[in-house]
Order: sequence, then C-alpha cells, then structure tokens
Amino acid sequence: MKRSFLAIAACLTALVGFAQDDVKIEFFTPSIVHIVKGQPTKTLVITAKPQEVAVTRKDNTISSSELSVRLDPTTKCITFSTAKGKVLLREKRCDVSKVSQTFTLEKDEAIYGLGTIQNGKMNRRGETKRMEQSNLEDFQSVLQSIKGWGLYWENYSPTLFEDNASGMTFTSEAGEGIDYYFMYGGSADGVIAQMRHLSGDVPMFPLWTYGFWQSKERYKTAAETEGIVDKYRELQVPLDGIIQDWQYWGSNYLWNAMDFLSEDFQNGRQLIQNVHQKHAHFMISIWASFGPQTQQFRELNEKGLLLPIETWPQSGISHIWPPVMEYPSGVKVYDAFSPEARAIYWKHLKRLYDYGTDAWWMDSTDPDFFNPRESDYQHKVYGGTWRSQRNAFPLETVRGIYQAQRKDDRGKRVFIMTRSSFAGQQHYGSNMWSGDVASSWDMLRKQVPAGLSFSLTGNPNFNTDIGGFFCGSYNTRGAGSAPMNPQFQELYVRWMQYGLFCPVFRSHGADAPREIWQFGEKGSPVYDAIEEMIRLRYRLLPYLYSTAWQVTSNNGSYLRPLFSDFAADKKVWDMTDEFMFGRSILAAPILDPQYTAEKIIREDAMTGWDRKEVAGELTTQADFTATKTATKYLPKGATWYDFWTGQSYRGGQSVTLETTFNRVPMFVRAGSILPLGPEMQYVGEKPWDNLELRIYPGADGDFLLYEDEGDGYNYEKGVYTTIALHWDNRQRTLTIGARQGSYPGMLTSRTFTIVLPDGQKTTVSYDGTAKQIAL
Repeated sequence: MKRSFLAIAACLTALVGFAQDDVKIEFFTPSIVHIVKGQPTKTLVITAKPQEVAVTRKDNTISSSELSVRLDPTTKCITFSTAKGKVLLREKRCDVSKVSQTFTLEKDEAIYGLGTIQNGKMNRRGETKRMEQSNLEDFQSVLQSIKGWGLYWENYSPTLFEDNASGMTFTSEAGEGIDYYFMYGGSADGVIAQMRHLSGDVPMFPLWTYGFWQSKERYKTAAETEGIVDKYRELQVPLDGIIQDWQYWGSNYLWNAMDFLSEDFQNGRQLIQNVHQKHAHFMISIWASFGPQTQQFRELNEKGLLLPIETWPQSGISHIWPPVMEYPSGVKVYDAFSPEARAIYWKHLKRLYDYGTDAWWMDSTDPDFFNPRESDYQHKVYGGTWRSQRNAFPLETVRGIYQAQRKDDRGKRVFIMTRSSFAGQQHYGSNMWSGDVASSWDMLRKQVPAGLSFSLTGNPNFNTDIGGFFCGSYNTRGAGSAPMNPQFQELYVRWMQYGLFCPVFRSHGADAPREIWQFGEKGSPVYDAIEEMIRLRYRLLPYLYSTAWQVTSNNGSYLRPLFSDFAADKKVWDMTDEFMFGRSILAAPILDPQYTAEKIIREDAMTGWDRKEVAGELTTQADFTATKTATKYLPKGATWYDFWTGQSYRGGQSVTLETTFNRVPMFVRAGSILPLGPEMQYVGEKPWDNLELRIYPGADGDFLLYEDEGDGYNYEKGVYTTIALHWDNRQRTLTIGARQGSYPGMLTSRTFTIVLPDGQKTTVSYDGTAKQIAL
C-alpha cells in the first residue's frame, strides 16, 4: 500500500468511523508525517512535495520504514513511535474549534527551539509564551526534543505555547483546524535536516560577508560613511562591510523612500562606488513601511496595500525623543503577503540595486506594531487577516526580495540581514539579528541560548549587535563617551569575542560610536583585544566558509548546542554559555565581568525601547592587563585541546583556566583538522595559497575544504572545488585527497603547513593530486 493523502484518511475512516475530514494523516517522507484535523493552513512555508512512501496498516496503526502512527478510535489522539515501537510523542487532547492541541511529554524530556526567546534558557519545559513577532523575540514555531523528534506547528497567527502539568499545548488565535508536521530525525541535526527538507535548503552567502562589518546608528553623511572605511584602511584593521543605517532618504515623511534624498547624501551612487574602490562592500537599511510623501506609499495606498497599524516612526519629527505625537508621521506598513505589493516594493528598491548596493538590511521586519487594536488584527490582508497571517510577515517580505533579486541576477548572491524570521526563512538568503538588545551582561548572556534556539528551528544564520544596541547608560563622561568607560569596554570586548563565532561578525549600536579607534589607540589593551579578534576571524575563514558549504549541502549549522554532538552527556542538555562553532571548535566565551562591576539593566522583551538601569556600581578604572581565571566544562565523549596553548584535557570535567582580556576561551575537539588562512585587510586581498592545517590527535578525523568563486550562484551548477582531508590517528598520517571539481580563478597549486599541538610543523606542496604525510 503506497502513500496517498486521501487514501490514508479514508483508510482511517473505515477503521474508526470518523468522517473523512476529521483526522488526516499524510506521510511526506518515511520520517515526516503531516497531521490535519479540520481544515489545513494554506502554506507559506512548506516547499516540499509528498514522496511516494510505502506504508503498512495494522488495526489503527499506519507505519512507514521509520515511523508508526496510531490513531486512538475513541479519543482521536495520535501516538508517534519509531518503527521498533519506541514511543516518541503522544497527543493528549485537542480542540479543533479553538485551534488547540495538547501533547504528553516524558517527565525529564528536554525540548528546545520555538525561536529567539530572550530569557536565557535553552529548555522550554515549564514555559508559557505568547508567540508573536517583535523587536527582540521572534518565533518559528519549530520545536525539537532531546529524544530526536521535532514538530512544526503550521499556523501563522499569534500562538500560545504552554508546558505544565497538564501537558505541552499549542493554541493559535486564528485558523479552521489543527495543522502540524511531526518529524523524526533521531538527533538535533536530523530534525534540522527534516525541517529544511520541508521548507527549503540554505543558499550560500558571499565569502566577503564572513569578514568584519562596521555600523552604527547612524552615519549622518556620505562623507562620514566613506570616512569609516578610509580609517580602517589607514589603521590596517580588516574590514569587509560598511552599513548605512536609516534617514539617508531625508525626513520621516519620506521614510524608506529607497533613494538618497537627504542633502547629506546627494550622490549615493558615487558613495557606493567609492566604497567598492576601497575593497569594501555596502549594505543599506530598508524597512517594511513607507512615509506618506514617498512614491511607494502613494502607489500602495491607491491599491489598498497598506496596513492601518501603528508603527515606527510614530512622529514626523525625527530629531526629538520621545516622539512628538502632535506631528504624526503617517508611516504605514505594506501588505507583504500580497504578490503585487512585493512587486511594487522591489520596483522601487531596484534603484538602490542599480546603484551597486551589495546587501540589504531589512529593519523592523517583525514589523513594529504599537498599541494594537482588535480592528488591526481583523484587517484583511492578502490570504487572510492580519491576525491569521501575522507571524509569517518577515518570511514574506524577505522572500519577496530574494526571489526578485534572483530573477535579476547580476553575479551577486543575495544577502539580507533581517530583524525577524519565521520558519522556512533560511531558504531566502537571510541572516537574522536579535534586535535592539540592551548593552548589558545579562543581555549578552541571553544571546547565546537565543542564537542556539534559533538554529535548532532550521535557521542557521544568526547575529547580534556587538556591544548591545543601547549603551547610553555608559555615557558617564558626556554624550558618546561609552567607549572610554571601562565597564562598557569590558562588555564590548567580551561581546566581540562571542561575535567571533556568529555567522555575521558585526559591530553596531546607538548612543555612542563603536569603531575600533573610539576605544583607544593601537597598543592599548582594549584596542588590541578588539583587533586580535578581528584578525582571528579572517584566519578562520577557510574553516568558516567550508562550514558554510556543509550548512548548504549537508544541513549543517554554525551554532550548535552541545547536546547536538554530546546528547549522552546530560550535563550539557541545558548549557547556555558554551556551544560548538561548526563541528570542531568549542566556544566558551566569558559572559560575566572580571575587571569591572556589572551594570544591571532591564529591557522590555517586546519593544526593546523600555529600558531601566536598576543596579550597578560605577567603575572608573580597570587593569585589563591582569590575568584572571574562568571555569569551563568540557563535554564527555571527546578529548579537548586549548586553542591557544595546545594543552589537552579529557572530556567530562570542568577545568579552571587562566584567562586574559584579549583572548576568548576556545577548545578544539581531538580528531579535528582546522584550516587557517592568512591575515588580510579584506576578503580576496591575499590568495589561500599557503594554508595552515592544525591537526589535533587523539581520534580519527575528516574535514572537507571547500572553495568557489566567492560570489554568484555558479556553485549551484557544480562550479566549486573540494579537498578531502583525513587524519588517521593510529597511523599518525594525514591524507590530503585529490582535488575534486574546478572553478574560474582557482589555485592550481598551493602549500599546506601542517601544525601539531606541540608546535611541530611540516610543509608540503600540493598540486591537486592526493598526498599522504606521516607525522
């Protein structure tokens, strides 16, 4: 008997006497089951088509080669089990009219994901959360269990998630039925792979996007923006991306005009060209809303494609805070669910694309939604109401740009940085940042589990504002003085060290400038600590770009909770301060102050704008040259090497390390092969013709070195190279495999310098043919 949506539903109807539409069970793959009770959601997320899955039927159970699904004839509740009979998840009760489904979990079963919840936790047990997109918290409605199953709740309205003694429940505010996908991957990686199968893979970003980005709120003239690039080049500190934040368009009444209309940006096209001549790339801020004097507003308004909701900016007066409501801005959000509205959006955005813009900073894609009214939620949008489609807004506005730019391909990969994300957004060239987070140690600590939770939903691309967005409480010596405040200096450096491990490495914020020279001069502890992390980032690029290929081709992740690799070690199930960066590096950033007193700041989790300093002593001096200590846990199941010293440690223990201000604790798993590139001022300045291969003995290991043109989509046609590296621990030999593939401009020969933890070095020449080196 083969899979058929109606056939299976009819089969169950015959068995239990339900009407055919009561419960529908559809195997998408042997490991993915689609459950519908009532009417299904018209999908915006699922791109996969159901496979022809062989299934068998016995009594009330339908089974594939991987899963068994049993429908109780009395309660209509479903039980999901492995093919061998191990129960994975049980339904407990449902209320189709209320779009509510409750499940029963095991007592100590850990569950993860849902989105970037800013509460500092990994495990969602015992949690109650109304899931609606906002500035600081974004939701993908994807959950996974330590037992290796995952669940995607296919509903776009605000949804209440609850886990308590009564069970784990999803209750959505709109819908005509219960609609979800159950996935069995066997592990965290397996669930991620299943979710990407359903909703789309992850396209490659340009190589340059993995370099260092500088930004602030905001550079106010074209000369200032260009001057930032000049200064980095003068100081010989690496830089690849410069970001132009808002108001280059002029007044708030011209909000998001998508053109350089401000007198201070009279020739935006020339600005972009100048940035390119300095070997840097240009990203620009765009929004999901428009001011009443813009061409976009008028065109969208005529077609009824603007929403009545209150959004940012609320006032037309841009230079006064709080907003002067006597002069309303009239800014309105567009209906991103409408294909016609998305086409209008791109038609006007294309001006900036024609100017040479390299990347898009899509701000307020949640979008900002102030003082919500019931009439707002009932407002009709394309495909439903604002309530029924609400959480999918970021997906649709990002999708519109990605698809339009792919059609107008000019040799650039799409790169979008967005403030909000929904399930499936990984497929549309976007990286999400965590919103306008406060500059506090508490918020830094929360970024780690927030990013990991986001990654577990299938979305691998996450970053934060290094240093936090709002740093005004550190301006103790006048406006903009935070970079000379020791408390902010320590926080910024440690945040920079966490940012080293994020897919996008970006400095940004308000209230004070963040460029490296604002923190002192070369030779001073703070300046040197920042520079050291930027230089290390560029050395890690061969490892990071090869990891990017694994994300694209093999459903990998950059930010990996420790249980992804060490699920048998229960000590890591709820760990929120360490994670794997790719497959080889254990990142253990310092998330508490060691040199200054902690400033306690509380921030509204929805808007990010309601902040209050509640405690904290002033620190006016700090000796950042002093050595400190930190205790870090090393997961059981591997031997670990200190990245900086080469010292090895057995796993399954906590170790106390000597730490310094300029270095982040990081370890490399035994069996790893870690490729490091040359220091450079920007991506492409130097060829990777002499790569360092660090070998970490103690286990066999493999690494696939990936290279391509660095931009464009020829890689989708197979235009790239890979070199398989294998370490045989018993034989102590490194095999460098034959190069596979080719691309224009590739290196035909190079040198590898092989380095062991004890400092032993061996240099070999490589021309693309296989080599074996005994060490």
